[in-house]
Amino acid sequence: MRLALDELVGADPFSYSDAHSVIDLECQLSRLSAVVSMAMAAFATAGEWAPEGAKSAPSWVAMRCRLPLSVARGQLRRGRAMENLPVAAQALCEGAISPAHLDALARATTPATEGSMARDEALLVETAKALSFSSFTRSLAYWGQLADPDGSESAHAARLARRDVYLTESLDGMFVGQMTLDPVGGTMVANELARLERSLFESDWAEAKARLGRDPKIHELARTGAQRRADALVEMATRSASVPEGSRRPGPLISVLVGYETLHGRICELAGGTVLTPGALVPWLDEALIERAVFSPGTRVEVGARTRLFSGATRRAIELRDRVCTHPFCEVPAEQCQVDHIIPAAQGGPTTQENGRLLCGFHNRLRNGRPPPGD
Repeated sequence: MRLALDELVGADPFSYSDAHSVIDLECQLSRLSAVVSMAMAAFATAGEWAPEGAKSAPSWVAMRCRLPLSVARGQLRRGRAMENLPVAAQALCEGAISPAHLDALARATTPATEGSMARDEALLVETAKALSFSSFTRSLAYWGQLADPDGSESAHAARLARRDVYLTESLDGMFVGQMTLDPVGGTMVANELARLERSLFESDWAEAKARLGRDPKIHELARTGAQRRADALVEMATRSASVPEGSRRPGPLISVLVGYETLHGRICELAGGTVLTPGALVPWLDEALIERAVFSPGTRVEVGARTRLFSGATRRAIELRDRVCTHPFCEVPAEQCQVDHIIPAAQGGPTTQENGRLLCGFHNRLRNGRPPPGD
């Protein structure tokens, strides 16, 4: 093994920079991670670290190998999890899944779900092989809700209880702080902060372009990204203080899909894709925008097929179906995408769900270089 690694390290990086080699390197890295994790678990059990006075195997490895203790502990956790997840362990040893997949499966395995995991592990591993990592974790979250409904609700309640905001004035009059928000509240704050920061960015860009007489570079803008976010937070407070009494408070958009073909069929999440437990909806029923979409044969929402642009219910149906940019190497969320005609409108392509797909701005501009899905 050392000779093979020596040969790789000594080679010109461009000799293995092709797509096939990069994929194979990632595969072999996963396999090597599996070996290291199994060795760490065996080392911890053997106890060879104890005579030197180390408190634990991870602390011994962290000192000897100059690793962060958290990394060594993670290797031990993974090695022990592999003993209880034989199908996932085999897939990791084969390089078919990554260490991150196995770690996610290990976190999903609790005393309440271990029976369901033993039953469904092979299915979940196949799902991990087939989906992007973000789609897999979303499917795993829904599996956890079905395997342990009460535990999922308790976990949500625990996350909600951890919310806090710390903001205090320092000695020089500046304010410092940090925040921890639950999925719903955090999404609302993050989305609004991003929207205002984008507006400030456009203002900064226009000012710099007028000042320089050309498109500016990022470092030539009046504010950094961090400064714009700080100013956006102040703008949020200003608008909150100025809102007329009795105005409708903004709420999250929560999507509930019926009949959508997923791992187990249920979809209950924020519009951006964050998975929610059913109980998480309850406090928001009076304020949130709840959309219920039914995906089944014969059930359709359409604008006129001859309409040039996708809009209204048709656009939203495509957003809910595709979720992200449909380019195979992109996961830009739906709200940041455009809806593109698969068969161009100029060639008679109708404005229907079947002929629409989500593409981010970058990939929509490249669409003439891509065949329609399935070709």
